[in-house]
Amino acid sequence: MTDPIRVSERTTLRWRRTPVVAIGVAGAALLVAAGLAFSRPDIIGIGLPLALTTAWMLVRRPATADLRVELRAQAGVGGEQAEAWGDLDIHVDADWVQLAVAQDKGPQRLADVGVGRSVVTTRTRLQHSGPLDLLSVTARCVAQDGAWITEEAPAAGIRWNTPPRVLRLAGLPVAPRLTGLHGAHEGGRPGQGGDFRDIHPFAPGDELRRVDWRATARAAQRPGELLVRRNNTLSDSSVVIAVDTAEDLGVVVAGWGAADPDRSGVTSLDLAREAALSIATTAVGAGDRIAYHALSSGGRSIPSGGGARHLARVRDVIAATGPSTDGSPYRRSPVVPSGSIVFVLSTFFDGVAAQLATRWRASGHAVVAVDVLPTSDASRLTREQHIALRTVLAERTDILTELRHAGIEVVSWAAPDVDAAMRLADLRQQRMRAVRR
Repeated sequence: MTDPIRVSERTTLRWRRTPVVAIGVAGAALLVAAGLAFSRPDIIGIGLPLALTTAWMLVRRPATADLRVELRAQAGVGGEQAEAWGDLDIHVDADWVQLAVAQDKGPQRLADVGVGRSVVTTRTRLQHSGPLDLLSVTARCVAQDGAWITEEAPAAGIRWNTPPRVLRLAGLPVAPRLTGLHGAHEGGRPGQGGDFRDIHPFAPGDELRRVDWRATARAAQRPGELLVRRNNTLSDSSVVIAVDTAEDLGVVVAGWGAADPDRSGVTSLDLAREAALSIATTAVGAGDRIAYHALSSGGRSIPSGGGARHLARVRDVIAATGPSTDGSPYRRSPVVPSGSIVFVLSTFFDGVAAQLATRWRASGHAVVAVDVLPTSDASRLTREQHIALRTVLAERTDILTELRHAGIEVVSWAAPDVDAAMRLADLRQQRMRAVRR
């Protein structure tokens, strides 16, 4: 469970008459006229209460409505069926309030409620990660049995960023050049923490506890010469996560471009957010430094850093990453530290993200292309749509093949065992580094 979110909106609304007053005046006048015309005092007696009630409605016009709407929401995340609960309080001097409530961009539901605390409680199943309108409420007040009503108050809502689930990965490919003196990767420089490197004559700066007395007794060439045992240092890798937010494609191909979250199934950005957070968590757990970039023109970026606090900042930014709204094919090229490993997360349909990945690979970085396109369901497509789908998938296959030929590892995040695919990519990159040496 997450900490509850509280939103309070205060609005001053003006009252206006409804047709109820006109109906009351007309009804009372007709009853009185009919009673006088037919000499029926009983009919006039029936119309008298209606006339008095209508007059009372006109005289007792309510003052300005000071509406205060308080929203509270709490979400449970991390499982397959994450849910959120909402609670709504209404404070206003009115008989009742008409509400239009929407959850997660769904259809609005209308309700007439009284005034007080917890007048409405909601429950929402969170089908997707990322930013969403968890709860949106529009209200208007009613007084004097419907004789007076206010205009609609501005919508009050809670914007919620749903963190994705984290997939545990045994390991990740590392950068071609390890830096730093902290981490869990075997470095190429002498230091501490790694495997055995060599036996070396004692030099200023060496620690006496590193003296290998057996090697000294066996291989020392001069009296007083000491030999020390040196190890490799444990270094960290510079990890860069670049997410392409230009497209958000779901499992159902027939819903591509429809922006219907209820029927789209798992989307490519759901997998991208999950992959980004899983890679970041695994990298920080190994002592590596991570940087995060959304490749859209207005996307968020977090510079390279490490540790639990940095991972918490990255998690918040990943949860707030949504689809790009400008519709431009442009992708910005963020600054990548020298000798980094770059994870490019995209569907690789238009080829722009692939061009960036190829450019980073040509600059000497290690690059892993993470394909986040979910397994497609083409059951509701027409014959023409099937042909178009096969065409774009063939072009996408060509793009992925070109990435492999450029020395870029391609991993499908929708694969049954993505952890094994990451380990294979790590082994292939280790083999390539060994060949270069």
